[in-house]
Amino acid sequence: MGQFDSEANAMRYVAEGAFGGPLSETVAARAAFRYSKQDPYLKNLYSNDDQLPFLGDPGPGAGADLGDDDTIAARLRFAFTPSDDLRMDLSFNYSDSEVNTGPYQSKSTLGIATEVNGNLELINVVNTPADETRLTAVVDADGNDTGLDGGADIEDGDSFLPGGGGGLPGRLAPGADFFGYLDPDGDDFTFSGDFAFRDQGSVENSGVNFRLIYDLSDTTTFTSITDYKDYEKLLFIDVDAAPVNQLANYAGVDASSFTQEFRLSGETERSRWVAGLYYLNIDSESDNGLKGPQNSFADVFGGSPIDVGTVANLETDSYSIFGQYEYDFSDKLTVIAGLRAMQEEKDFGLVLGVAPSDGSRVVNSSPCFSGQLDACFPGTGVSYEDDFSENFWAGKLQLTYDVSDDLMLYAGVNRGVKAGSYNAPLLGAYFGSGGDAGLPYDEEVLTSYEGGFKATLGGGTTRINATAFYYDYKDYQAFLFVGVGGVVTNQDADNYGVELEIQTTPVDGLDLIISGAYFDATVKDVSLRNGSPLPPSDVDPTYAPELQATALARYSFDAFGGLMAIQGDISYSDEYYYNLRNFDADKFDSYVVANAQLSYAVDDWLATLAVRNLTDERVGIQGFDLATLCGCNEVAYKAPRYFSFGLRKDF
Repeated sequence: MGQFDSEANAMRYVAEGAFGGPLSETVAARAAFRYSKQDPYLKNLYSNDDQLPFLGDPGPGAGADLGDDDTIAARLRFAFTPSDDLRMDLSFNYSDSEVNTGPYQSKSTLGIATEVNGNLELINVVNTPADETRLTAVVDADGNDTGLDGGADIEDGDSFLPGGGGGLPGRLAPGADFFGYLDPDGDDFTFSGDFAFRDQGSVENSGVNFRLIYDLSDTTTFTSITDYKDYEKLLFIDVDAAPVNQLANYAGVDASSFTQEFRLSGETERSRWVAGLYYLNIDSESDNGLKGPQNSFADVFGGSPIDVGTVANLETDSYSIFGQYEYDFSDKLTVIAGLRAMQEEKDFGLVLGVAPSDGSRVVNSSPCFSGQLDACFPGTGVSYEDDFSENFWAGKLQLTYDVSDDLMLYAGVNRGVKAGSYNAPLLGAYFGSGGDAGLPYDEEVLTSYEGGFKATLGGGTTRINATAFYYDYKDYQAFLFVGVGGVVTNQDADNYGVELEIQTTPVDGLDLIISGAYFDATVKDVSLRNGSPLPPSDVDPTYAPELQATALARYSFDAFGGLMAIQGDISYSDEYYYNLRNFDADKFDSYVVANAQLSYAVDDWLATLAVRNLTDERVGIQGFDLATLCGCNEVAYKAPRYFSFGLRKDF
């Protein structure tokens, strides 16, 4: 159990256990469960008084605290050994989570636009200055502020999108978002949001896995792996993460997957090999949309709540044949070569439209989103169908050289492929990305070059691993978020970097781990939006800090008849963007996070005291740039400082 250090005083309780053992001479079983109950740590200060006079609550229960989790998970596993040559493993798993609306906060942002060919083009987004009242600032070709207001929704192609600030004379309060809201404590864990409800979202997983291993001979083994998974998700978030009843986003997925792998593996005195077949089927339906809830702009000015929705069905069949061969030229030199040939087939269908909402907290079941476009508002429906079948290949070639028993060098080249697919954008992003032409995207091909060493020093007390790499991407699948939606586009990219890890035990009981990584990545020729008249530019990929480092120390010693251990770790990350356009406001700050733990073990008991995020750092995990929709960015952070106590008993 533990407590988060925030104004919500949120508690977290976790109970888990497992039991297993032999049922007979040839059968064993193990059952495990986990239950986690976490209170919301993001304190919501919302009141109906925060609404604009002509709007109201999006529904009963609005304004709930956010960041909760109620999860139960279980796994049951059977192991069968009918003979020395045959082993079988059958497992079942299930998990179910109930969560509140997505735990996002709002920060006020200001779009910067300039006139190009008679139209305003967004060229940057910044944090809103304290005295700023314009919706969007307009600068001239030299970057000088003209003092003009560019308005709202200047890059939104969806004429049915409500509540985007259109018609407002300016921001309703200086420095705030379009509607006058400014987060009361910045990136701390209080906020005010109307579309926030308890237990509104859910994620459910279930699956079964069967593995069979049969030794055909002393040197050859046959393996079969069969796996089935079912996944269902429905999540909601408040688009502006603020108290004004504007828009909400819903995302639902119902998907299943089946995989089957057959492989043979073997070895000789100087070689090891594996060859096999692999099949994958994924069948998924996704529902994604924007809601104009009850009492929102859409309801008050449009006559009824609406959904701007997208329903997509995608079925994938993938077939592979693969093999890898390792050969020892000598006691020191080994070559590893691998090849994989793939055929991938996709069948895709998409329906987009606008229709009256079934309710503020449910996914729309209107015929509009089932292919019957006549049921949509006139002229709002879009449908699309397509399929493809393509062949790909991936490969590997690597050399390893054992300089001595304590030093190994390696170098290699790999070719990997990520198959193309289809976008399922919101209606505005559909028009903004070029309509039907922006739906399919191509496969991504990566050629990677990597080399490094693994060394052991001090008679085994210290290990050092180092790697240098260069990644060359053709048609890198980059996600470009513009306006209020995004699509995957193909851009070339390259990455290079180095990684270093040192593990050492300088004295008995003391373990030290130090690691660091430098990463320089570029996505090439990215346009600010589809059809932008401005020249494309090279940008940093999202969520890709340039420098990361971690250090861990653990010291264990005998005390009070048991074993005491003190552990601490610290990690550092550079700043990183969460939007591919690399605007100034679309960036999370660098951070240093420290954790500490004290444990005591005696007999079969283990007690643990721990503090996570010791200095209460704000670590950004996801963000959306909505500067021209609400004058805000929507951001989410990892949990605040967390104190916990744990007790474990082994039987």
